[in-house]
Amino acid sequence: MSAKIPESRDRGNPHARLAGSGRSAGTRSPNQSLRAKRSNLRRRARLLRRFAPRNDRLLPLPRSFFSRDTLEVARALLGHLLVHETPAGILVGKIVEVEAYRGPRDPASHAYRRTPRSQIMWGRPGTAYVYFTYGNHYCINVVTEPEGVAGAVLLRALEPLEGIEVMRRARGIHDDLLLTSGPGRLTQAMAIGRNHNGVDLTRPPLYLARGPTKPAAVAASPRIGIRAAADRMWRFYVPGNLYVSRR
Repeated sequence: MSAKIPESRDRGNPHARLAGSGRSAGTRSPNQSLRAKRSNLRRRARLLRRFAPRNDRLLPLPRSFFSRDTLEVARALLGHLLVHETPAGILVGKIVEVEAYRGPRDPASHAYRRTPRSQIMWGRPGTAYVYFTYGNHYCINVVTEPEGVAGAVLLRALEPLEGIEVMRRARGIHDDLLLTSGPGRLTQAMAIGRNHNGVDLTRPPLYLARGPTKPAAVAASPRIGIRAAADRMWRFYVPGNLYVSRR
């Protein structure tokens, strides 16, 4: 459920790289933690004015949004936001590319064979399914369909909107077009790791929120980097967006 793309190798827990000083969030003093919380509140206020001017907060997508057909959810996710509130700041990216994976009838899906790892795909919609792949990066999916029916949508690319300097430090690069243009790149930039597997994406600190606008158009193509069911047009993306991993 992920693509073979050129990405930097994982250097351990992404949280340890966020602060930029080599210190993990766990080593912060009480005063530093308080300052970080206040800074996050200020950033959140700016985000509210930018993305949701008529609401008092960034609105997480409700669970009912995900409790639908996987292909429907995949298309609908484009233009919405992935938000991660971290000690280093609030990270926000607009979803511009996804792939849909269904249950046992989809041979490219982890749910094609029910295993302890893929069991989560039958779980509560709106749950994060995070796994390590190709020995060097994490991928994040959101579980779809009503509980008991397997399905998930892989987040393949984001357009970074907030916390870009933090993302640059986490990725170790300065080319913004490469920050989040791929499933492994976006998890590294957004400080997402194995510890986020199973978290509820309908509430902070890691969640999917309503975007300000819907894309004017949606393009479809076969999923990237898979052989089974390679003819299914289940990759959806925003045409013309510079952050799409492949055009």
